[in-house]
Amino acid sequence: MTPPETLERASGLLQKGEPAAAAATCAAILAREPSNAVAAHFMGLALKDTGDWAQGERWLRFSIDLEPNRGEFHANFGNLLRKQRKYAAAEAAYAKAVELLPEHRPARRGLALTLADLERYAEAEAQCRILVSGDQADAEAWEILALVLAGIDGRQAESESAHRRAIALDPHNKVAHHNLGALLTQLERPEAREALEAARKLGADGYEATYNLGRAALNSGDLDEAERNFARAVELQPKNVEAQSTLAHVRFMRSDPAFARSLVTTVKANREDVRLQLLLGELLWRAGRINDAEVLVRDLLTRRAQSAAVRSTLGGILFDQGRVQEAETYALEAAAMRPEEQAVLLNVVTILLGRGRADEALPFIQAQLVKHPDAQMWLAFEATASRMLGTERYRVLCDYDRFVRVFDLETPAGWSSMAEFNRDLASALHERHRFTNQPLDQTLRNGTQTSTSLLTDPDPVIRAVLKAFEAPIEEYRRTLTELTDHPLARANRGTSRFTGAWSVRLRRNGYHVNHFHPDGMLSSAYYVEVPAEAEDAALKSGWIKFGEPRYAIPGHTAERYVQPRPGRLVLFPSYMWHGTNPIYGEDPRLCIAFDMRPQAT
Repeated sequence: MTPPETLERASGLLQKGEPAAAAATCAAILAREPSNAVAAHFMGLALKDTGDWAQGERWLRFSIDLEPNRGEFHANFGNLLRKQRKYAAAEAAYAKAVELLPEHRPARRGLALTLADLERYAEAEAQCRILVSGDQADAEAWEILALVLAGIDGRQAESESAHRRAIALDPHNKVAHHNLGALLTQLERPEAREALEAARKLGADGYEATYNLGRAALNSGDLDEAERNFARAVELQPKNVEAQSTLAHVRFMRSDPAFARSLVTTVKANREDVRLQLLLGELLWRAGRINDAEVLVRDLLTRRAQSAAVRSTLGGILFDQGRVQEAETYALEAAAMRPEEQAVLLNVVTILLGRGRADEALPFIQAQLVKHPDAQMWLAFEATASRMLGTERYRVLCDYDRFVRVFDLETPAGWSSMAEFNRDLASALHERHRFTNQPLDQTLRNGTQTSTSLLTDPDPVIRAVLKAFEAPIEEYRRTLTELTDHPLARANRGTSRFTGAWSVRLRRNGYHVNHFHPDGMLSSAYYVEVPAEAEDAALKSGWIKFGEPRYAIPGHTAERYVQPRPGRLVLFPSYMWHGTNPIYGEDPRLCIAFDMRPQAT
C-alpha cells in the first residue's frame, strides 16, 4: 500500500471511530517517514480520541512544527486545547487557523466559543456575525451566537431569537432545543418545559437536560416533577455538588425529614471527596442538626488537616454552639491558609466581632473594602465594628432616621382601595407559596418563601405592585443626591433596576434572623397581610428592626423599629442589618421583599 493510500486508510479509521487502529496505521507510516506532517497530525487526533490527551497534544504540536502554515492543523489543535479548558492557548490556535484559512468556518466557530469561554463576549459576537453574514442558513453559527448573547446582560431576548432561528433551520437539533429551554428556565418562562421536552424527545437525556427540566418544573410549581428530575440528575452524576445540593434543598422545603438521604449515600461511598463531605456538613448545620454536622466535619478534618475550607466550616459550627474560643482558633488557622478567600475571611470577622474584638476585625474589613468598596457584606461589618469602637463612621453609614424610609402606598389604578388591592395580591402570593418549609440557606425561620422571582410573574396584580414601588424608589433616591463620599452616593447612578423580588410568609413563631442583602443598593419590605398582634407597640410582633447584628453583641441591640401595616413599604440600604421580631399567633404575616441597584445607561 502506498503512503497516500495508508494515510487515507488512517483517515477512514478515524472517521469510523476506530482511533486505536488509526494510531497503529500512523505509527507504521512514521516509522518509515518520521517527518510526515499529515501522519503526525492523524496520530495526534487518534491519540486524542483514545483519551490520551497529553500524547495527542504532543503529536499535534509536532505536526504544526513540521508544517506551520496548515490552517486545519491549528484548528484541530484548538479543538483539543479547548477540550482541556486551556482557553488562552485555544484562542491562539483558532486565531492562527482563521488567519491562514479565513473561510474555515469550524475554526471561526471554535474561536467564537473560546472567546465566550473567556467571557470576551463582544469579540465572540463579532466572530459570530462574520459567520452568519457569510451563511444565513448556518444553524450552528446561529446557535453559537445565541449562547454568546446569553452571556451579555440585557440581551437575553436577542439570544432567544437566535436560538429559535437555529431551530427553524435545523428542527432536529437537540442542543439548540435544550439551550433554548435552559435560557427560558433562567428567565423563569413557562415555555421552558416545552423546549426541554422537545430536546429530550430528540435524545437530550443527560445530566444538564434533566437538571434543567427540574428547574423548569420548579419554576412552574410542579414540585413532584421537579424533585423527580433532580433525583434523576443525582443518579446520573452522584458526585455533582449542584445536583445534590438542589435536591436536598427541595426536599427540605417540602418538609422531608430525610432531605439529605441521597447525599448521605454518596458521601458514605466517597469519604475522601471533601466537597461532598462539606456540603453535607453545611446542610446539616443549616437544618439545625449541629451536633451531627460537627461530628462529620471533625472526622473530615482528621483526614484533610490541610483544608482551609474544613477548618473554616468547623469554626462556624462551633461559633453557633457558643464555643467561641475554639471557633476562633479554627477560623484564624483557615485565614492563615487562605487569606484571600472571602468565605474564610467572613467567618473570621464574624467570630472576632462576636467576641468583642472589633479592633482586630476592622483591618480584615478595611482590606476587603479597598478591593470591593461597594460590597454590602463588608459595609455591614464595617458598620458593626465602627459601632463597637464608638467611631463616627457608624452614624455615617447607619443614620436610621435618614436612611430608613416609610411609604404608605396609593391605591394602584384598577382597584377601589388598598384593602381590595392587598386582598387580590395576597390571593396571588398565597398560590405561589407552594413549599411547606423555609429554604435551608436563607434567614427565614418558621415560614415559607416563593421559589421563583416575582419580577417575571405575569399576574396583573403582581405587575401592579412592582409598578407601585417605582415612585417611592425614585423619591428615596432623590434624597441621596446631597451625599458625598458615601457608598449610597457612589451607587446612586443610573436607572433603577430590580435585582430580585420574592414573597415571605411567616407562620406561628416565624421571624427573620438579622441579615443584610448582598445584591442591592436598596432593600425593602412591603406588607400585604399583617396579624392583629402587630398593633401592640410594646410586644412589636412581626415588626422589622434595624441595627442588631447577626450574632448577639452585648449592648448592640436594635436601634430602630418599623411597625408593619398592609400597604406599607419600607426602604433601607441593603448593607443595613435588619431582622424581624417573631409573630406568635396563628394568623400569618405576608410580605414582598425586593432589592434594587441602579444600572448605568
